[in-house]
Amino acid sequence: MSTPAEARTGAAAAPVSAVEQRLAELGLTLPEVAAPVAAYVPAVVSGSHVYTSGQLPFINGKLEATGKVSAGTEGAADEPTVSPEDAQRYAAVCAVNALAAVKSVIGDLDRITRIVKVVGFVSSDPSFTGQPAVINGASELLGRVLGDAGQHARSAVGVAVLPLDAPVEVELIAEFN
Repeated sequence: MSTPAEARTGAAAAPVSAVEQRLAELGLTLPEVAAPVAAYVPAVVSGSHVYTSGQLPFINGKLEATGKVSAGTEGAADEPTVSPEDAQRYAAVCAVNALAAVKSVIGDLDRITRIVKVVGFVSSDPSFTGQPAVINGASELLGRVLGDAGQHARSAVGVAVLPLDAPVEVELIAEFN
């Protein structure tokens, strides 16, 4: 899977950590942390863990796609749909956004010792069952940029709708030192 070059920000700042260097090698940079769309904060530290709020696939501050994920053989023709392949790329964008939220509270992504858990939500057509493959976009991105520390437990859940009609949402728990 190619990671989404669209997740780049306009800034051309040099990476400040090994994790950000690996992101740069993939053509990605950390975005500004997305502003919450309700009453919560993007990330919270508890002990040696960071818990992120669910991250939507914002690219340059804009939600690039809306609708249910569908393989194209199900669903109503008048509803917007997102292909599983595109949703997988958007899950990777969510993971980058989650890393930005982690950095906002610990300052340096090289402090991450392990991604403990990833929870991915996929706004799914009722007959779509490919949620694990969609959330692989986030899991594979985390493995690429964090190596063994990016290996994690995970849930991939199909839901009826997500905030702002986003096709995918990802949250994570990271351990750090």
